[in-house]
Amino acid sequence: MTDVQSTDVIAGTVPPPKRRRTLRLVLWILIPIVALVALFFIADAIVRSVAEQRISAEVEKSLPAEVKGDVSTHIGGVSVLQQYLSGRFEKVVLDAPKLAVNGSPIDATITATGVPSDFSKPVQSIAGSLTISQTSLNKLVTVPGVDGDLALGNGTLSYDGTASLLGLPIGYQVTVAPEAAGKTVNLQPVDAKVTTGGSGALDLSTLVKALTNRGPIPVCVAQYLPDGVLVNDIAITKGSATVTLNAEQFVVNEKSLKSKGSC
Repeated sequence: MTDVQSTDVIAGTVPPPKRRRTLRLVLWILIPIVALVALFFIADAIVRSVAEQRISAEVEKSLPAEVKGDVSTHIGGVSVLQQYLSGRFEKVVLDAPKLAVNGSPIDATITATGVPSDFSKPVQSIAGSLTISQTSLNKLVTVPGVDGDLALGNGTLSYDGTASLLGLPIGYQVTVAPEAAGKTVNLQPVDAKVTTGGSGALDLSTLVKALTNRGPIPVCVAQYLPDGVLVNDIAITKGSATVTLNAEQFVVNEKSLKSKGSC
């Protein structure tokens, strides 16, 4: 029997006793480490889920009365536990694709960086976007001097109006290009045309020129947004508009979210 075992060891089919002891020692060390790592990631996943649900609940509770809808939260970064212990989350994304403002649907996405675990402290930076349809825009936003609806085109919007020339009502349409300016969106006229009224005896070029050459029409958008939130870009496609927003050192609580800016 001894000769057979010796032959097996020499042939390499049975590891020598010293190698077996080393293998067992490595396993005794690795198995607890693997178990601890697995437990850590399980605990981290649980904490992540709880934290995301808490943030969603806090934001939904803090929304103004005229805003309704569900908010989903995703916390970025590898470890939520590590971020929580440091007192700050690297990145938090809030997604609300079916918000309703006074019954009008809006798609909102917000990305916050440097989010404190204590909600009473300010968030370092917030960038967001609001996508709104032409129908919702006309229900929610009023443009000074414009009585009719706005029509959204590719990079521009247009509106109809009327003017009196020699006692005759003249209908016209003005096309404007929007430009974000912090608290306001400036509507710069780029084209105008007469749509109704007048006759061949009237020279309407002066009216068209006056409509085109007038300065930009400032629309105060701060009145629709929480105080401290600014507009830094606006993109228009046919039938919808996407507004890009930003804020610095903004406290995400009920008071801030229900506040309104001014121009």
